[in-house]
Amino acid sequence: MIGGLSIVFLMTALLTVAGTLAAALLRNLVHCALSLTVTFAGLALLYLQLDAQFAGFAQILVYIGAVAILVVFAILLTRGAGIPEYRSYGSNWFAGLAIAAAVFALLTWAVMKSFPATAAVASSPAATVQSIGAALMSTYVLPLEIVAILLTVALIGAVIVAMPEAKVSNSLTEKAGER
Repeated sequence: MIGGLSIVFLMTALLTVAGTLAAALLRNLVHCALSLTVTFAGLALLYLQLDAQFAGFAQILVYIGAVAILVVFAILLTRGAGIPEYRSYGSNWFAGLAIAAAVFALLTWAVMKSFPATAAVASSPAATVQSIGAALMSTYVLPLEIVAILLTVALIGAVIVAMPEAKVSNSLTEKAGER
């Protein structure tokens, strides 16, 4: 243990932060989306290490299995996978860097002040994965199905928006102009 943190936690945190930085700094949009998927996977591993099984598995199913794949499909279907044409930084990059450093310092201070003086013993959660799954399949089955239909409609809408428009032949446009 390094200062109370395990090596596995540090490796998972490093993976998550590296994925986040790659998602923010890479220029290729597809690579950014895949880096975001790595970030989601790192967060799921962190949840699982903290004994939050439902949050970890929900992270895997919802964010990796649905949102990240939907983002990749949307990027590929809309042909936005190319490198952007602009390559220069704006004139206010120094101000943005200063604001980012100030926010980082404020967050670091807040995290350092929030560490408890003594380690608290974690209690087992009242809701288990089995009880949440049973509730989703009985009481909340209608909202679950509505969300599934909504995601399906969103994917179909993305496909329709990304489809190229059919070209009208010259003979049809000429006939329409004669009338």
